Amino acid sequence: MKKFLLLLTAILLGNITFAFEIVYPKQNNTIINAPSTFFIGSSKTPLKINGNNVPIHPSGGFAYVVNLKQGKNTFIIESEKEKQVFNIVKPQYKNTCTPSFEFIPYKNKKNLLVNIENTPLRSTPVDGGINRIAHLPENFPLTSDGEKQGFYRIILGEKIGWISKNAVKISSEDYTLPAELKGYDYIDSDEYFTFVFHLNKQVPYEITEGEGLQLKIYNVKDRPENTYIMDFPVKDALSGRKLIGYSGKYDGNNFIWQIRKPIITNKQKPLKGIKIAIDAGHGGNETGAVGCLRDKEKDITLSVAKYLETELKKRGAEVIMSRKGDVNPNLYERVKTANDNNAVVLISIHANALPDGCDPNKNSGTSVYYYYNQAKPLAEIILQTMTSQLHTNNDKVRQASFAVVRNTEALSILIETAYLINPSDNAKLINDEFRKSCAKSIADGLEKYFKN
Repeated sequence: MKKFLLLLTAILLGNITFAFEIVYPKQNNTIINAPSTFFIGSSKTPLKINGNNVPIHPSGGFAYVVNLKQGKNTFIIESEKEKQVFNIVKPQYKNTCTPSFEFIPYKNKKNLLVNIENTPLRSTPVDGGINRIAHLPENFPLTSDGEKQGFYRIILGEKIGWISKNAVKISSEDYTLPAELKGYDYIDSDEYFTFVFHLNKQVPYEITEGEGLQLKIYNVKDRPENTYIMDFPVKDALSGRKLIGYSGKYDGNNFIWQIRKPIITNKQKPLKGIKIAIDAGHGGNETGAVGCLRDKEKDITLSVAKYLETELKKRGAEVIMSRKGDVNPNLYERVKTANDNNAVVLISIHANALPDGCDPNKNSGTSVYYYYNQAKPLAEIILQTMTSQLHTNNDKVRQASFAVVRNTEALSILIETAYLINPSDNAKLINDEFRKSCAKSIADGLEKYFKN
């Protein structure tokens, strides 16, 4: 009899349908340190939060912003048939003195070795932002003359750089002597302009985009300010065409600088033969954002990516997928997949979200992100094409330091198709026809770019 009652209870509970569902905050009795937050979810009936009516989208989704005071905040969420009480705690402000972060010079220079692959060498002692000089491999040697704010200051000729103390280890070897540059070889192939610089040791470098492309190899003997500089005349070398990829890396003590040659396209079929890598954001245990109706970003991005794959193949492109199923390659594996396959373009597909303190109802539409200037024209064309065809809000082209867009070997951009936590955008993203239209508009934008 007891087993029967337990089974009956389970069946009855399984058949309960709730009048509303809260998707965010993810749990009750949570801590949020922001001036405001928002409730994201869905409701089948009229809804109130602390007595105020909540606007509900025809799809059933809603996003409702609430202000937070210090301490405990209680929110009563109720419909005609259901009531929930949510408690959110905003931490009390503590008046503490801001510590002083002054530069500490060393009496004797420290020799360092990078211990994390792809570590950023930065122009400022700040862990984030548009301040990357280069990405260094594991066991790369450096010399520091001091520290500040958890960073070592790195000697770069007469300039300085910064590297996180967590990303390096102290070495007993002496790297203070400048390198000798014994000359370079130029290799002219069908795909690349290649320069091979012969050094007797590895030293830091920087590649910058401007009117042309400039390489600086730091800590080189018998050079002004201990810096070797080579300017590559992009406009003349590429016959006025756009820069579409370059790389700089060490092979032993030889530094290899490659610049991709122009791609001559077919005006009638401009994507024919172009290698394009498509990265569906998130996957596996990494769901990404969760929408008002509990749809997951990882599923939406994979759907758009697969439709884009079909569109591009129809137009003659060669397509590389970073993932084809519900798996989660790490960020560097996604970039490596593109580079190992010699992709000309890397497009990462996402659906947007917002942090606490923002209003999901005031943020909507499509945005495109880039890091290096060579990718900005493509980002602008893609955004213009998508917003005009999809009739989404133009949420701007922005420069940002995302791992997938810091790839220089391909034109690398990240597309936020729409906001998954905005009720109106959410309704679009869960519509299969909208996702197909996303793919078509991205493909049309790529065609416009390569046609010109």
